[in-house]
Amino acid sequence: MAFKQVTSPHAHSAQKTSNVMQLVLLATVPGLVALTWQFGWGSIINVLLASITAVVCEAAIVHLRGRSVAFYVSDYSALVTAVLLGIALPPLAPWWVIVVGTVFSIVIAKQLYGGLGYNPFNPAMVGYVVVLISFPIQMTTWVTPLALLPEGVSHPGLIESLHIVFSGYTPADGVTGATPLDSFKHSSGLLVDQIYQRDPLFAQGIWAGAGWEWVNLGFLLGGLLLIAKRIFTWHGPVGMLGALALMSALFWDSGSSTSPGSPVMHLLSGATMLGAFFILTDPVSSAVSNRGRLIYGILIGLLVFIIRAWGNYPDAVAFAVLLANFAAPFIDNYTLPRTYGHTDRRRATEKEEG
Repeated sequence: MAFKQVTSPHAHSAQKTSNVMQLVLLATVPGLVALTWQFGWGSIINVLLASITAVVCEAAIVHLRGRSVAFYVSDYSALVTAVLLGIALPPLAPWWVIVVGTVFSIVIAKQLYGGLGYNPFNPAMVGYVVVLISFPIQMTTWVTPLALLPEGVSHPGLIESLHIVFSGYTPADGVTGATPLDSFKHSSGLLVDQIYQRDPLFAQGIWAGAGWEWVNLGFLLGGLLLIAKRIFTWHGPVGMLGALALMSALFWDSGSSTSPGSPVMHLLSGATMLGAFFILTDPVSSAVSNRGRLIYGILIGLLVFIIRAWGNYPDAVAFAVLLANFAAPFIDNYTLPRTYGHTDRRRATEKEEG
């Protein structure tokens, strides 16, 4: 997530960039706590390693550009990108996956375009997609949630987790497994009720998969805090979640063997709430007006469902956001707010009559 250095006319509140970034970091805490509770120390290690890498990369590039390192690093934007990427990566991912993703996020997706405020794509999602395509095995191996661990088996402790991350040591059997969305997608031929009865991920869960529902509720709580603090408006998140819920309800078909899943599963599985409140709300790479943000959010919700239901990737937030980033300038062109003193809206490509 990034925030422009100057207060633009569409900003919902005038706050210093560093203050906004600190609030965003604070809002990730409930979700990160839920991740650590359900999946062990891996996510915290991801966040710490990504943060160190991001600050070093940011400082190095800013120094090469002849700018003040202290000024640019102190806005916390690199840390926010690192934290969001670290949260999105699988716990206990090898250290080089984390470093490669972070380098791409900061150096290529952010600084190559001129730094904070100029990046057309969400930096954290660029880094995520790069490592997802480059290292598919490491990126699809998730830690087993707490409720599904075999009897007598626990998540690795902090020291053992560090050893796994930095040495490539394979965790004990039963500690890694599929995600609910991945498991559901590859359960072809079974009715939804059969999947929920036979698959431990769903049988041990309450709404949408053991562990994952609590993580999504944690990010929902943090996102509501940001809306209450007026860091962003409700339009983007509501647009995405509403479109995703509507599409999954329309194609629910009472749970046949071809059903893409219920609205509750889609809302509380994968990176849904992280994407809705912490990824698509990036004001630099999203639409600028409230109407534009609503359309932008709806587009992302539609893309997430389409890719989840009929694409090759069980979770689709990163791809949906990057595709919507392409569309953001087009959306802005047709959703500019009415100019003060005028009765009609105009397109961004139209010249204003003097």
